Amino acid sequence: MAKDFQKDSPENWKWGIIYFNRNDSRFVLPKRELGFGWTLNFAHPISYIFTGLILAFVAYKIYQ
Repeated sequence: MAKDFQKDSPENWKWGIIYFNRNDSRFVLPKRELGFGWTLNFAHPISYIFTGLILAFVAYKIYQ
Protein backbone atom coordinates (compact mmCIF):
# COMPACT_ATOMS: atom_id res chain seq x y z
CA MET A 1 0.00 0.00 0.00
CA ALA A 2 1.34 3.44 -0.94
CA LYS A 3 1.88 6.25 1.51
CA ASP A 4 -0.98 8.75 1.80
CA PHE A 5 1.22 11.82 2.50
CA GLN A 6 -1.85 13.37 4.18
CA LYS A 7 -3.41 14.39 0.87
CA ASP A 8 -6.71 15.20 2.57
CA SER A 9 -5.15 17.43 5.24
CA PRO A 10 -6.28 21.06 4.83
CA GLU A 11 -2.75 22.19 5.74
CA ASN A 12 -1.49 20.84 2.40
CA TRP A 13 -4.04 22.78 0.32
CA LYS A 14 -3.46 26.50 -0.27
CA TRP A 15 -6.71 28.45 -0.67
CA GLY A 16 -8.45 25.06 -0.86
CA ILE A 17 -7.45 24.44 -4.48
CA ILE A 18 -3.62 24.33 -4.76
CA TYR A 19 -1.88 21.25 -3.38
CA PHE A 20 1.52 22.03 -1.82
CA ASN A 21 3.29 19.32 0.19
CA ARG A 22 7.10 19.10 0.23
CA ASN A 23 6.97 15.65 1.84
CA ASP A 24 4.99 14.23 -1.08
CA SER A 25 7.24 13.19 -3.96
CA ARG A 26 4.36 12.79 -6.44
CA PHE A 27 4.11 15.29 -9.29
CA VAL A 28 0.47 14.49 -10.16
CA LEU A 29 -2.07 13.11 -7.73
CA PRO A 30 -5.84 12.63 -7.49
CA LYS A 31 -7.88 15.52 -6.14
CA ARG A 32 -9.35 15.41 -2.64
CA GLU A 33 -12.75 14.37 -3.97
CA LEU A 34 -12.32 11.16 -5.92
CA GLY A 35 -13.72 11.24 -9.43
CA PHE A 36 -12.99 14.94 -9.98
CA GLY A 37 -9.70 14.44 -11.79
CA TRP A 38 -6.08 15.10 -10.97
CA THR A 39 -4.04 17.99 -9.63
CA LEU A 40 -0.39 19.04 -9.51
CA ASN A 41 1.79 19.14 -6.43
CA PHE A 42 3.17 22.69 -6.57
CA ALA A 43 5.90 21.83 -4.10
CA HIS A 44 7.44 19.77 -6.92
CA PRO A 45 9.52 21.93 -9.35
CA ILE A 46 8.25 20.07 -12.43
CA SER A 47 4.76 21.47 -11.74
CA TYR A 48 5.95 24.97 -12.59
CA ILE A 49 7.69 23.79 -15.76
CA PHE A 50 4.57 21.89 -16.85
CA THR A 51 2.31 24.87 -16.15
CA GLY A 52 4.70 27.21 -17.99
CA LEU A 53 4.74 24.96 -21.05
CA ILE A 54 0.95 24.89 -21.17
CA LEU A 55 0.75 28.69 -20.87
CA ALA A 56 3.44 29.13 -23.54
CA PHE A 57 1.54 26.84 -25.91
CA VAL A 58 -1.70 28.74 -25.34
CA ALA A 59 0.03 32.09 -25.90
CA TYR A 60 1.64 30.74 -29.07
CA LYS A 61 -1.72 29.61 -30.41
CA ILE A 62 -3.40 32.92 -29.57
CA TYR A 63 -0.69 35.15 -31.07
CA GLN A 64 0.27 32.91 -33.98
